[in-house]
Amino acid sequence: MEQDVLSRREAMVERHLAARGIRDPGILAAFREVPREDFVPENLREFAYDDGPLPIGEGQTISQPYIVAAMIEAAEIARGDVVLEVGGGSGYAAALISRIADRVFAIERHKPLADAAELRLARLGYDNVTIIAADGSGGLPDEAPFDAILVAARGPEVPEALKRQLKVGGHLVIPVGGEDVQKLCRITRTGEDRWDSSDLGAVRFVPLIGTHGLSEDGTRAASVHRPAVEKTLAELVAEAAEPLPEIDDPAFAAAFDRYADKRVVMLGEASHGTHEFYAARAAITRRFVEHHGFTIVAVEADWPDAAAIDRYIGHGPPRPGAPKPFRRFPTWMWRNPVIVELIHDLRALNDGRTDEAKAGFYGLDIYNMAGSIEAVLAYLDKSDPEAARVARERYACLTPWQTDPSVYGRVALSTGYAECEAAVVKQCRELLDQALADGEGAGLLDAAMNARLVASAEKYYRVMYYGGAESWNLRDAHMAETLERLLEARGPQAKALVWAHNSHIGDARATDMGAVRGEHNIGQLIREKLGDEVALVGFGTHTGTVSAASDWDGEREVKRVVPSRRDSYERVCHEASDLGPGRSFLLDLAGGDAALRRRLAEPRLERFIGVIYRPETERWSHYSEAVLPEQFDAYVWFDETRALEALDARQPHAGVPETYPFGL
Repeated sequence: MEQDVLSRREAMVERHLAARGIRDPGILAAFREVPREDFVPENLREFAYDDGPLPIGEGQTISQPYIVAAMIEAAEIARGDVVLEVGGGSGYAAALISRIADRVFAIERHKPLADAAELRLARLGYDNVTIIAADGSGGLPDEAPFDAILVAARGPEVPEALKRQLKVGGHLVIPVGGEDVQKLCRITRTGEDRWDSSDLGAVRFVPLIGTHGLSEDGTRAASVHRPAVEKTLAELVAEAAEPLPEIDDPAFAAAFDRYADKRVVMLGEASHGTHEFYAARAAITRRFVEHHGFTIVAVEADWPDAAAIDRYIGHGPPRPGAPKPFRRFPTWMWRNPVIVELIHDLRALNDGRTDEAKAGFYGLDIYNMAGSIEAVLAYLDKSDPEAARVARERYACLTPWQTDPSVYGRVALSTGYAECEAAVVKQCRELLDQALADGEGAGLLDAAMNARLVASAEKYYRVMYYGGAESWNLRDAHMAETLERLLEARGPQAKALVWAHNSHIGDARATDMGAVRGEHNIGQLIREKLGDEVALVGFGTHTGTVSAASDWDGEREVKRVVPSRRDSYERVCHEASDLGPGRSFLLDLAGGDAALRRRLAEPRLERFIGVIYRPETERWSHYSEAVLPEQFDAYVWFDETRALEALDARQPHAGVPETYPFGL
């Protein structure tokens, strides 16, 4: 366990600090030494080395590691310095500074936090830190002047008292601004009555409460001048939002016709278990297939599972001996009434169409290695028995792990399994080359795509045990490449609808995924390749219920979605919905009002719920910072939503045979 903690601490230093430009060796050494897990609540220790703030009680947080490092670096703290920290919190920043400076004074106005920090630092042996429970907005004049002052709370302006407690040449680092977003300022004292100021970028901090800061209700003193009030962001959103009718109204899907000329339209979801997200995407898909010539429906599912639906909607027979699709966790993602209705309608739309005009249903994801191996061998047994024999030899090293490929990932880290990669990649290349050269139809394409999945999955399950961004990037690169192959195979006029989570289809460069963790996704990769031929449509909600599990491979539960946070895009949309556009609306982010785009471009939190939902740690496990108008071209809002129903809880749709494709 200790080695795991040290590894995660080192990964934090390398990935979130050094990789983002923190160069001072003293700062990096301090972050390697100080155990952040000791400064957070026990139930949040698993998130200690994520690059995000965490709650510590009394309405306060321990700041994001990168921001702490950036503030220390901006203050130019050095050996021999005496430093004041205002807003000591858990004592983590003071502990880090104590590894560099000679003496640290940290003021925390919440006595329980100050007392806990004092005990914690004593236990760790950091004896050059003094924790004081007091109002820190006026500094600590009895110990002044200071070489550096760091303030971990926002104020409406820089307190004069703090500026005057700096030595000449010293630096004061403080967030200044309003409630939503502040700018991080560095004040340098250049003379007895002279200070220079520089802007270090946008940040978000708790308020600086005290005589020289804000009152308890977060407002400034009445004597402080306030600029004229401008429209709130919620008001701007309400003015720009286009109300949407009920999803089953034909006018709902028609509202998205503005994107019908795109080659790829990606439809997101803020959770994997919300009925409205599925129903909305299904309505748009029906219309685009029927009226706008879209022939590819590509989803965040595995190729062999989706192939069963593809054969059904294309009026093809089931593949003999094929395993029933979508039997692995989380089954409700695709075994649900909305999908049953959709595939029934797609089958009807395909009736009488030529093969070239038929819509197909394809899986982009990477997990079902066993199903893909079985599909490759089934095709080769029929078309080329000798090739099937060679393929079995190539796949032999994977055979023990097919039912649980994650086990392969652990074993593959040891010597002796690397040869699997060469074998499966060779099999993939041969089938893909043949499929593209010969154009022998759906059977060969299916086998080729399954071979690609095996090759990607082999590498994915191997690298996932190294951690970091590599496994995520491999998975999304596989999905992007699969989509590109589909567009190529279906011809130059082919157009695709993509169903995937917001975290996959929203441009990763506009979120913490890309900016902090170095991750890309299918939305970014396809947007980089096709430019304006792509539309990225995100979805969101404020509250309601959701189908999700508490742990991986756990039971489906209907969980209550916690109302959105005050500092999130979701809360802005919730407040906007009360001002006019109603409970559901479409927000055009690509062609909308410039003032709205500018205001929306201030980073905010955005909620991401996958197949796991843990409301008790929602801020730290389900929110990430994003820039909405750079992430999506449009945003679809449903103020209150309900859980996606699992298919097994209902009778199948009357128009779909019970044994095919789901095998109920």
